[in-house]
Amino acid sequence: MKEELNILIQAQYPLIYLVTSEEERAEQAIATIAQIKPQRKVFIWTVTHGIVEYGQPRNVTQHNTVSPEAAIEWVVRQREPGLFIFKDLHPFIDSPATTRWLRDAIASFKGTQKAIILMSPLQQVPIELEKEVVVIDFALPDLVELNQVLSQQLETSRTRKITTETREKLLKAALGLTRDEAEKVYRKAQVTSGKLTESEVEIVLSEKKQLIRRNGILDYIEEDETLDSVGGLEELKRWLRQRSNAFTERAREYGLPQPKGMLILGVPGCGKSMIAKTTARLWGLPLLRLDMGRVYDGSMVGRSEANLRNALKTAESISPVLLFIDELDKAFGGSGGSSDSDGGTSSRIFGSFLTWMQEKTSPVFVMATANRVERLPGEFLRKGRFDEIFFVDLPNNEERQEIFKIHLSKRRREIERFDIEQLAKVSDGFSGAEIEQAVIAAMYEAFAQDREFTQLDIIASIKSTLPLSKTMTEQVTALRDWARQRARPAASSVAEYQRMEF
Repeated sequence: MKEELNILIQAQYPLIYLVTSEEERAEQAIATIAQIKPQRKVFIWTVTHGIVEYGQPRNVTQHNTVSPEAAIEWVVRQREPGLFIFKDLHPFIDSPATTRWLRDAIASFKGTQKAIILMSPLQQVPIELEKEVVVIDFALPDLVELNQVLSQQLETSRTRKITTETREKLLKAALGLTRDEAEKVYRKAQVTSGKLTESEVEIVLSEKKQLIRRNGILDYIEEDETLDSVGGLEELKRWLRQRSNAFTERAREYGLPQPKGMLILGVPGCGKSMIAKTTARLWGLPLLRLDMGRVYDGSMVGRSEANLRNALKTAESISPVLLFIDELDKAFGGSGGSSDSDGGTSSRIFGSFLTWMQEKTSPVFVMATANRVERLPGEFLRKGRFDEIFFVDLPNNEERQEIFKIHLSKRRREIERFDIEQLAKVSDGFSGAEIEQAVIAAMYEAFAQDREFTQLDIIASIKSTLPLSKTMTEQVTALRDWARQRARPAASSVAEYQRMEF
C-alpha cells in the first residue's frame, strides 16, 4: 500500500482518497514519502484547526482556513510543491462549493508537485469526482510492523529476550489490530503478569476478540462442540476432514490451492449452522460471523459499503480464518430489485461482496448457509464462486437414531432405557432441531411432575408437534427438486435426494 501511495504521488495524481482510521500511522507514511525527491512539504487540514504544517503544534489555527472551501482555496494559491492531507472531509464533500473547489484544485495541479489526500475511515466520493480520484485502503500493520511494536514494548518493560516461537505467537495473536491497538494489548499483557511470555498470548487473543466484537459487524464465535455432535451428514463431514490441513504450509508446498468457501443449502433445523461452527474447531481456525443485518446503515450515504469493506478487511488481516454468513438468502435475497427501495445500496453491497469473493487472495474461507435457494441471485450459484454446494436434507431413519443418541447422551449418562429405534420411527419427517426440542419438552413435562422423563414422554412430545416438513411441504419439495441436479448430497446415502412422503 505504501509503495502504491508513493507511486501515485510521484506520478502527480492530484486527488487521492486514503481510507483509514489510523491517522498518525498514515501521516508518518506520507511524511516519509514527502522526503523523496522532489521533496514536498506536508500540511494537514482539520475542521477544528484549519491547515497546519505537519510537525507543528495544532493547538491554534495558523490560517483562516477552517472552512473546507477556504482551505482548498489556500491550497490552490500555494506555489511550492506540497502534500495536503484533509482529514474527515466526507461530511462536507457533497457540498456544491466544496466539490467545485476540489475540481478547480485538480485542474490547477497539472504540471505541479502538489496533491490533495483525503483521509477518512469512511469512503464517500461524489459522482462529480469519481473520474478524478484514486481510492486506496491503508492496510493494517503486518508482522514486520507488529514486530517493531513488540520490540519497543519489550525494551520499555526491560523484559529479557523471548524465544522466537513465543515472539511469533504474540505477533500472530495481534494480527488484525491497528498499531495503537497492538501497543495497548501488549501493555495490558505486560501489566497483567509483569512479563511477556507465551502464556500471555491468551490475554492478547482475549482483547482481540473484544476489539472484533466492538465494530458491531463481526462476531468472534467460540464453539465447544465438535463435528461428532452433528448427526449424519457423513459425506459433508468427510469433505471437511479432507481439508482440515488445507491452510498449512505443507499444503502450499504440495501445490494445493487455498479453499475459497462452501455453501450449505437445506431444510431449516438440519444442522447447517452447527456444521459451520464445528468446522472452525476441526480446522483449528478462528471463526468470525458476518452479520449482514448490521452492515446496512441508512444513516449516511456510503456507510453500508464502508461497513462491509471494514469487516472484510478485518477478516483478511487475521487470516487464515473462517467467515460464517448464516442465512445468505435473507442477506442478499432482495439485491436484484432493491434499487427503488434503498437507493441501490443492496445492489452495491452484493456487487462488492461478489467482487471480493472472486478476487480475494487471502486465506479467508467463506462458509455460508441458506434455506431458500430460489431467493439467491444466480451469481452466487455459478461454478467457481464456492468450492462446493452441499444440500442437507431431513435426516433418514439411521441419522435420526444417531441424533437421538447425541441429545440423550448430553443429558443422561445411561440411555439404554430408551428404545432409540422406536423414537426414530415415530419422528419420521423431523429435523435435528425438532428432535432436540422434543427431548427438551419431554424433560420439562417430567420435571414439572418431579420425576424422571421416559420414552413415553418423548413420544408424546413428538406426537404433539407438527414438524416443518408438514407445514412447509411445497417449499421442502421444491428445494429437493432443485438440489437433485445442482448440489452435492451432505449424507452418504443416495436416499438424500429421494422425495419423502409426509
